[in-house]
Amino acid sequence: MMDRLRIDNHKLIYHVDRVKKWLDGESIYPIYMEISPSGACNQRCSFCAFDYLKYKVRFINTKKLLVFLSDAARLGVKSIMYAGEGEPLLHKDIKEMINYTKKVGIDTALATNGVLLDGDFSEGCLGSLSWLRFSINAGTNKTYAKIHRCKPQVFDVVIKNIETAVKIKKRKKYPCAIGIQFILLPENYKEIKRLAITLKRIGADYLTIKPFIRHPSQKSKIYNNLNYDNFIYLNENFQRLQSDDFDIYFRAHCMEKLNADRSYRKCFGLPFFAEVTSDGNMYTCGPYLGNKRFCYGNIYRNSFKEIWNGKKRKQILKMVNKKLDVAQCMKSCRLDEINKYLWELKNPPPHVNFI
Repeated sequence: MMDRLRIDNHKLIYHVDRVKKWLDGESIYPIYMEISPSGACNQRCSFCAFDYLKYKVRFINTKKLLVFLSDAARLGVKSIMYAGEGEPLLHKDIKEMINYTKKVGIDTALATNGVLLDGDFSEGCLGSLSWLRFSINAGTNKTYAKIHRCKPQVFDVVIKNIETAVKIKKRKKYPCAIGIQFILLPENYKEIKRLAITLKRIGADYLTIKPFIRHPSQKSKIYNNLNYDNFIYLNENFQRLQSDDFDIYFRAHCMEKLNADRSYRKCFGLPFFAEVTSDGNMYTCGPYLGNKRFCYGNIYRNSFKEIWNGKKRKQILKMVNKKLDVAQCMKSCRLDEINKYLWELKNPPPHVNFI
């Protein structure tokens, strides 16, 4: 099927001006950022990439973040996703953060397990969100409890919360896309169809099925030897469930990349992206959260502009450019497709004028 959301691709091609400045050697600010409002989490998923951060009960300082958001908007950040190393909805001010982000002109999104996403939240925030993504990794209560490591009835709570969000979205005619992400695992692959039928019935916009991708610092070794060659065939099973109102994105391309070598030798994508964790630290990207070698600075101590133009960030980018072996980086990372594109721009083939 056509990837209308470009989930298995990138959207940097739509930011020609920023890419041109980068190609010309100019300093640019990121287009997209991810922010972790909470270090704590109300689940302990078996596949959790950030188990090594130990789910610390800490929450980003709201006042400091709002100042940061104002600066980010002024400096050209176009989008922010609230997600990160914990569950965003555990932060008491998450609604204020989301609505303020939209208010200052930044496109806003949220990734959540959905347990706390009740009708009050949907009424107050859906109008500020470009998209809302739930993490659901099973089609039954029993398997959900096993993978999310929680009580079986939580599955029903989350499904109900999605249904409520959909009703509010439709009633208020909000453009927010409501989607679900499903990590394909040996325990749950037989339940994808069941979940898809449920989601289609309650009015969700899409279901994304993606592979487990091991984080380099992850403690759990449960899925170390998972081979997705045995699951690619599943892609053919879901076409009949799709409709004009419900899409299923089976990320076969992402699965295939897990066994492939990278086609680029440098990470050029970092100037377009950054992450902020619940302690206020700003990092290069998700695979290095918590690693001080990849920490640009802290938004509690310095402004966004000071951090982005600071000496430490310049040193990190220099280190990445000269020493980082991208072949050893996390497979199919967030910047992978962007890096392929930027590598081609930096290393064009012969005869480019013969288009």
